[in-house]
Formats: sequence, C-alpha cells, structure tokens
Amino acid sequence: MSWSSLEQFRAKSDRNVLRMQAEKKAGRKVVGQYCIYTPMELVLACGAIPVSLCGTKNDSIAKAETVLPRSLCPLIKSSFGFALEDSCPYLAASDLVVCDTTCDGKKKMFELLARRKPVYVLELPQRQDAEALVFWQKQLELFKGKLEETFKVNISDDALWQAIDVSRRFRAALQKVLDLGKRKPSPLTGLELLEIAFRASFMPVYEERISELESIASEIGAAQAAENTGRAPRILLTGVPTGLGSHKVIKILEESGASVVCIDNCSCYKKVRPIPSEQHDPLALLVRHSLAIPCAVMSPNPNRYETVAELAREFSVDAVCDLTWQGCQTYDVESYSLRDFVQNTLSLPFLQIVTDYAESDVEQLRIRIQAFLEILS
Repeated sequence: MSWSSLEQFRAKSDRNVLRMQAEKKAGRKVVGQYCIYTPMELVLACGAIPVSLCGTKNDSIAKAETVLPRSLCPLIKSSFGFALEDSCPYLAASDLVVCDTTCDGKKKMFELLARRKPVYVLELPQRQDAEALVFWQKQLELFKGKLEETFKVNISDDALWQAIDVSRRFRAALQKVLDLGKRKPSPLTGLELLEIAFRASFMPVYEERISELESIASEIGAAQAAENTGRAPRILLTGVPTGLGSHKVIKILEESGASVVCIDNCSCYKKVRPIPSEQHDPLALLVRHSLAIPCAVMSPNPNRYETVAELAREFSVDAVCDLTWQGCQTYDVESYSLRDFVQNTLSLPFLQIVTDYAESDVEQLRIRIQAFLEILS
C-alpha cells in the first residue's frame, strides 16, 4: 500500500547529503560514528551533526580486501572500503570520526583509518557491571573534552539536557513507526521498517526527522487495519546491524511469505531504547543508558535475552531469526545460547543465518528459509 507520508519522507531523505553539505557550509561540524555506544547526545550538545558510518554496501568490499583479510566481517570491510575509495559523503564530511572498540577487527581497522581521517577511539568495556560503569564514565568524560577541544566549545549541562530532550523525542518518534509492526497484519513490511530507520539516521536536522517520523506514524497508525486475508508467519529478526544494501535476508524472508515485524538490532530497535529520567547528572545518565545496550560484545549479555523475550511477546511473533555476518565471532558464538533460550524458554522456532553482503548465496538461503517457513505453516 502507498502512504503519502512515507513517499514524502523518501523524497526528503533523498536530499540528506545535500542538506548535510548545506549545514556544513553554514558552519556546523560533522562527527562520524561507527556504533550506537557513542552517545549521539554528546555530539548534538556541542552543536555538531552525528552521522552513522557503518558500511552496508557490498560495492566497497573488493577495495577493502586489498588491505584487510577476506575473512573479516563484511561490515568492517565495507566501512573501510568507503574510506579507501573516498566514496562515502558522510565520511568525507566528518570533521572527527569516533570509533568504539567493540571488536578486534574494528580496532585494527581503526588504526588504518586513522591514517586518513581524524580518529578518536572510545575504549568500550566488555562488561556491564559497576566497575565498567566507572571506566565508561571516564571514557565519556574524555570524549566530551575531545569534542570541546576540537570544536572550541563548552558542553554545559544545559546543552546536554537539551540534546537529551531531542534524542528522547527522536527515539519516541522512531519507536512509534517501528511499533506499527505490532498490528496484525503489519501495515509496513520489514524492508520498509528498515528503510525508514536507515534513512532517518542520515537526516542532519533532527527536528525534521522527528516531524517526518511522526507524520508516518500518525498517517499509518490512523488507517484502518488491512483485512487479514492470509496468515504470514511473523518473524523477529535479531542479530547484527543491517541497512539498505545489506538487507538480503529480510528481502528473502518476505519474498518467501514471511512478515518481518520487528528488527532487533542497532539499526532499528536498539536505537529506540528510552532514556530514563531519574538521574540529575546528564553525563552520568548517558553513561548508564549507553553502556546498557544489549550487544553481543558484552559478556555476559543477559539483557539481550530479556529484550528478545519482551519483543517476541509484544510483536506476537511465530519465530526468531538470528542474522550473523561471516567473521562476526561475538554474535556467532552467542547464537548457540540464544537458540537454547528461544527454543526452550520461549518455545519458539529458531533459525540462524550466517552470510555476508554478496548475492552469491541468495538461492541457498532461499531454500533454507522456505524450508524453515514450511515448518511454521
């Protein structure tokens, strides 16, 4: 079904690069980020534009493999390939690139990236306990100082609270859109949910992205539910980040008759985790909120299982699909215990897909996915 608000959003987001370049000409700075562990609120508070730099395209991987091992995760290779080709306008526009040490592959890639761009490395702890909070607090204090030094600004508590308010409203607006998948049937496909979250993340003016997301949620939310003429299996997709260009598994699932109603990764649902309001210190609030992200780089990672259970219930899913990029050891290893949790605690069917960005295995994946969906019917 065609939605006027979604078409308007697409038209506006098609101009994201031009809008960013206009903001740059007007004097605003750009900070590139490779991970949502970096609080975008700190970047907003210094007056800069936070943009995502994670590569989701296969095109740049061949260039990256002239430097990086072929066995490395495609997300890392795609990201670095953009740097080698100088083909990503967001990376080119970045005055500073923030790099979280989420995995060994990224850490080593960042060393090479630092030869080409100004890089600041955030040392991310691998636990989520009290000791890790103290360490992470210090890391964000240092990052705040780096932003102030680089852009010659003072990040006051008032500026941080204002940025947190903008962030809260953005998260709430995006969640309203993603929560449309709770309807039966979902009025948006999984590809549309991914597209909206992906495109919105590059809109440089936050008030505009909030307004556009609110319009989509309002129009579609008010529409009469479509007649449920067929019962498509409702799928919760969890695992690694996805984006336009790395969406083939979602596409195959839906071409095979499934409905991807919820995408639990840092491209979509991990972005909308609400920021609590009980803290009086804005930086301490961001420390606690960002470190609690349930990513597989954390060990142990109990929050992920709780999140999957909650989303599976809220979205009334029929099965869980865990997507893992080849070479992503943290998500690949964690898939074993996640399978046990989903099958034995949630009593839901579980499918792990391990792949990369290339199209060479599409038909093999299609056969596996269709066989899995037959079990659900």
